[in-house]
Amino acid sequence: MTKHQKRLSVPNSWPIERKTETFTVKADAGPHGEAGVPLLIVLRDVLGYADSRKEARYALNQDSVLVNGTAVSDEERPIGMFDILAFVERGEYYRVFPGQGGRLALTPIDEDAADSTLGKIVNKQHVPGGDVQLTLHDGETLLVDGGAPYDGGDSVVVSNDDGEIVAHFEYEAGALVTAVDGSHAGEIGKIAEIQVTPGSADNNVLVEQDDGAGFETVEDYVVVIDENFTGESGRDSGTASGDAASNGDDEASEDVTEAAAADVEDGGDEE
Repeated sequence: MTKHQKRLSVPNSWPIERKTETFTVKADAGPHGEAGVPLLIVLRDVLGYADSRKEARYALNQDSVLVNGTAVSDEERPIGMFDILAFVERGEYYRVFPGQGGRLALTPIDEDAADSTLGKIVNKQHVPGGDVQLTLHDGETLLVDGGAPYDGGDSVVVSNDDGEIVAHFEYEAGALVTAVDGSHAGEIGKIAEIQVTPGSADNNVLVEQDDGAGFETVEDYVVVIDENFTGESGRDSGTASGDAASNGDDEASEDVTEAAAADVEDGGDEE
C-alpha cells in the first residue's frame, strides 16, 4: 500500500485545495474508511492551530486534543462525520458536519454537547449469546439486548464516557434528517416519504423543508438527527451553515493556500 496521497485524488469530503501542491498527508487506518480526513489537515489547514506537522505532533502529545472524548496523539488519525473535537486548553468544542458540496466542516458546540457522539446504524446482526451487534457509520460496534428497538437507518447518541446509548432516533416519516452526501449535502429537513425501490436499487427519500423547497436523495445519504443539532449550530431547517461550517468551505481555501508551503517545509506529508 502506498504511503503517498496526491491532492487530486483525495475524497470530495476533504476540506483541502487540490492544485496548490502535489501531495498531502495520507489518512491512517481507522474510523470512517477512505472518507476520513487526517487530523493534521483539520488542525493545520482548517483551524490554523498548527503551521506544520511538527507543531501538530507537539500539540497532540500534550493530550489536550480529544476526539470523541479520547486524547489523540496520531496526527494522521481519520476524522469524519459527527466526530466531536475538543480542545481542552482553549475551551473549544466542535462537531464535524457536512458543509456545502459535501465537504466536512466544523460546527461550534457547547461543552455539554461534546459528551456524546451521534452514529447512524448501518448494520444490525445477532451474535452468540442472544445479543445484537450494531455497526455505526464510522465502523464502531455496539452490543445491545436482543429485544432492543434499534433498526438499520436509525441514529443513536453514544456517551463518550462509557459507550452507552443515551438517545435513539428512529428512521421514519417525520424524522428530522440531514443529507451528508450528494448535491444536497448539508441541508436539513423532515422526511416526507421513504420510497422503497424493488430490487437492488437504492431507496429514495423525499425531504420537506420549512421554506417549501425540499429535496430528494438516496437513503444512504440521509442521517436522522436531533433538534439540538439545529439549535446548537444556529441553523435553520434548510441549509446547514453555522459559523465554523461556513469557514470550513469559504475560509478553508485561504487557510490551505497560506499553509500549502508547510507540505514542502516539513517534508512529512509525502511520507
